Amino acid sequence: MAKLALHHHNNIDMLHGPLLGKILLFAVPLAASMMLQQLFNSADVAVVGRFDSPQAMAAVGSNGAAINLMVNLFVGLSIGANVVVARCIGRNETAKIHDAVHTSIMLAVISGILLLIWGLAAAKPLLTLMNTPGDIIDLAVVYFRIYFLGMPFIMLYNFGSAILRSKGDSKRPLWSLGLGGVINVILNLIFVIGLKLSVVGVAMATVISNVVSSMMIMYYLMTEEETFRFRVRDLMMRREHFTQILRIGLPAGLQGMLFSVSNVTIQTAINSLGSYASAGSAAALNFDFLTYYVVAAFTQAAVTFTSQNFGAGDYGRCRRVFSLTMSAGLAFTGLCCIVCAVWSNGLLSLYTVNPEVLSYAEIRMIHVVAFLWMTNIYEVSGGCLRGMGYSMLPSVLVLLGCCVLRIIWVYTVFAWENDFTVLMDVYPVSWGITGVATMIAYWHVRRRLLA
Repeated sequence: MAKLALHHHNNIDMLHGPLLGKILLFAVPLAASMMLQQLFNSADVAVVGRFDSPQAMAAVGSNGAAINLMVNLFVGLSIGANVVVARCIGRNETAKIHDAVHTSIMLAVISGILLLIWGLAAAKPLLTLMNTPGDIIDLAVVYFRIYFLGMPFIMLYNFGSAILRSKGDSKRPLWSLGLGGVINVILNLIFVIGLKLSVVGVAMATVISNVVSSMMIMYYLMTEEETFRFRVRDLMMRREHFTQILRIGLPAGLQGMLFSVSNVTIQTAINSLGSYASAGSAAALNFDFLTYYVVAAFTQAAVTFTSQNFGAGDYGRCRRVFSLTMSAGLAFTGLCCIVCAVWSNGLLSLYTVNPEVLSYAEIRMIHVVAFLWMTNIYEVSGGCLRGMGYSMLPSVLVLLGCCVLRIIWVYTVFAWENDFTVLMDVYPVSWGITGVATMIAYWHVRRRLLA
């Protein structure tokens, strides 16, 4: 059988040659794209925080956990799409790549429509259930509903990017986000400062930017080399690939969804402390996300490189992928944590100058963001397990070590102390426990599977 040729200059040969340079070439643009996306999303919080009110800032920032509650389920499915296409590449199954690509895009369309309907219906009940403060709930509901109008485009971007990354292309998703993000910032300034649209303005800007980014991704897929090229008329739901995507992606999606349940519980506890605590947490959360996306980039590298090499039967290379992605992830994330801890006050002043809001934000920066390097241990280990086809095991461990533990913490430790600092301490505690458990599971599976 002829070897599959990946002609585009953005593609990476993951099956041959030195690994470290290729992992960095894959992960750095991916981290940059996710961080860029967060910076542009942070513009929503920064613009309303600077040019509107703390209530508007809290309304936008407090939506994150609620939005991710359902979105993460379908983002997890895009991981399944990435693994399925990458394995086809590793096995040189050119005929199956076409069907996998079109099944993935069909799943993206269905996911986006379902999320749109859910978001419009669930906004008010969900935010009310989260004890969103009365002075911000109406603004929060408006932002939530407008944001979900763009959900079909967000899903197209996520699944389309997963397809491109399956063959080593993490650069063009970065370009797509870059253009969409610049548009987001410009429209934020126009809508909030110029037109005084407040929360409505930043929500509209986010939707428009997501439309632009997703359309760029679809253009890339429609002009790809023949094996990967997307055609609307070829949309399908091939049972073989759909089943594989669900088997790999559904546990990852459920993990993300249940992770969000625990975050919703924590956000509810934060909301109980008032709008200043909510606003302060929202400001620091931006740096939480920025640092975590470095972890996510090396985790995605672990998933994709492991998937291709596992499909090709090169188990020794799978072992090296784990070592290199873990080491690089810890190094890069550790650097981000140091920067956030040392310069926390200056960084937070970009979002707010309110002293009470800043005090809460500082606590989150020191007690949470500074320890985010710990998440590499369970994320990269879990990524390698998923690349080898073991998706349920890391999901269960994260569910128990992070989600369940955090919910118990809120209703016991925080209930006794009712202190913001005590609430924030649950993050490093849960990361440490989950990291140890997932690492042990990875070594056990690797010893048995890659012998």
